[in-house]
Amino acid sequence: MSTSRALYCGFCVHRLSLVALAWVALCPASVTKGWAVETPATDSADTFKLMTFNIRYNNVHDGKDAWANRADAVVNLLSKQDLIGLQEVTAWQLKTLVARLPELDFYGVGRDDGRSRGEHAPIGIRRTRFAVLERGTFWLSNDPEQVGVAGWDASLPRTCTWMLVKDRLTGRKLWVANTHFDHRGSTARLESARLIKRVVGDQPVAIPSVVMGDFNCLQRSPPYMALVGEQTLKDARVLSKQKVTGPASTWNGFREIASGRIIDHIFVRGSVRIERLSTLDPKTSSGRYASDHLPVQVVASWPQSDSTEN
Repeated sequence: MSTSRALYCGFCVHRLSLVALAWVALCPASVTKGWAVETPATDSADTFKLMTFNIRYNNVHDGKDAWANRADAVVNLLSKQDLIGLQEVTAWQLKTLVARLPELDFYGVGRDDGRSRGEHAPIGIRRTRFAVLERGTFWLSNDPEQVGVAGWDASLPRTCTWMLVKDRLTGRKLWVANTHFDHRGSTARLESARLIKRVVGDQPVAIPSVVMGDFNCLQRSPPYMALVGEQTLKDARVLSKQKVTGPASTWNGFREIASGRIIDHIFVRGSVRIERLSTLDPKTSSGRYASDHLPVQVVASWPQSDSTEN
């Protein structure tokens, strides 16, 4: 048995204990100058909307940009998506999202204890569009089953949340992963990319995969190249059939959008098409940024086929 296959089998065996630990487990392209305008979630079997968004943790020192002042804008945006990957979500923030978005089903665990301590990287799915078949969490380290470990030179424990979902409208399956790479450890970012790439490689080829999150790395950086190397995964920005819209950056620091700082990405493998990718710029009612990151959204579609995966 290969190392990567053994690793994935370990994830499968460990899945039930991870679910039991879960604090919440509920049933380069051209860029246009105009920012994309957000529209409601799709109700068509042809397309679905998928988004990654680092919503900024609940920091009491953020002043006018504190979570209480941003929650409405974040909730409003998330309500229009079909499948979501979030980063930097504290237990209190997750409680807010669960309460205010009953149409979405969230799963994620705290990175410190596998329950509620530390930031979460939850996945949310629209209940009427997707059904969860399997789910789990692994830590970005040499021992992915060890809870609360900070791998390599990472400053903090980092996780990858994953789900196998089924589209209720088409019967098609999709394997989805959401992660947040370390902001300091360069070795940790590279090894995290290699680990996730191995896990993706162990998924059935017939089922497409999506890997999204805050990777804290630019395009063409070593972690980015590790993910797209050998074309196991492809950048949705490159695959977008329409022109990419929105800022050429995903970072604003609550001050201004920093040019060229695309550090939040969506990668895909297999038979799912990227119709459009947009970097959005949601604002609060007072005109301030909804987070210190900008969300990245894709409108995806299934290829025309007479059959679905079993």
